[in-house]
Amino acid sequence: MATGESRVRRPADAVFRPVRGGNAFEETVERILQAVKLGIYAHGERLPAERDLSARLGVSRDTLREAVRSLQREGYVESRRGRYGGTFVTYREPQPGVGRLRRAARDLGAGLEDALVHRMVLETGAAEVAAGRVLDEAGRAHLSGRLADLEAATPGEYRQLDSRFHLAVAELTGSPTLVAGVAEARMRLNDLLNAIPVLDRNIEHSAAQHRAMAQAILAGDPEGARRATREHLEATAALLRAFLG
Repeated sequence: MATGESRVRRPADAVFRPVRGGNAFEETVERILQAVKLGIYAHGERLPAERDLSARLGVSRDTLREAVRSLQREGYVESRRGRYGGTFVTYREPQPGVGRLRRAARDLGAGLEDALVHRMVLETGAAEVAAGRVLDEAGRAHLSGRLADLEAATPGEYRQLDSRFHLAVAELTGSPTLVAGVAEARMRLNDLLNAIPVLDRNIEHSAAQHRAMAQAILAGDPEGARRATREHLEATAALLRAFLG
């Protein structure tokens, strides 16, 4: 069992990491879009200040401004001037529905099963590692808070708060690389997962599975955490396949 105490890092720390080589503009757009669509920054929240964000991404402020302008044109963010200005999230998740789900599946094509396997491996591993660490009070409170937020979510909030809960599990591993991997895996499936109709019976089942995951992690039970996460992700994959028919 790992003995190091957890240090809670917002998933934004992993999402807003320095861009790799290649097209800095495209990667900057991708990173901001990931933070917005996964709910790391929710509707109405302000993104980090331009100076801070450009430094964290390792891009020029001109590149960042160009990326923000592009996302503003598409309705994801807006820039406000003045004392309380900045860049604010305006994106709202579209309503779920079977038609939207099937369109997202067509867009993903043959990559669906690969994406589901990839997510399974990353998230079960993350849960196992998180449960094997000595969690400090901040880490325990962080996971419990994310679970409470998810259980109190309205239907319109549910999918983004679900993302935040799953990312919180990854955060407790203490590995920014793993948090980034879980975020990227979730983003790959994001349009599909968010298009699943929010059914009361399914939410009840998911709530029980999320509680089982959190309880196993907080109890320091790596095998239980892995098993509960696998059961939850298998159920989600089965629901996806059922709607796609």
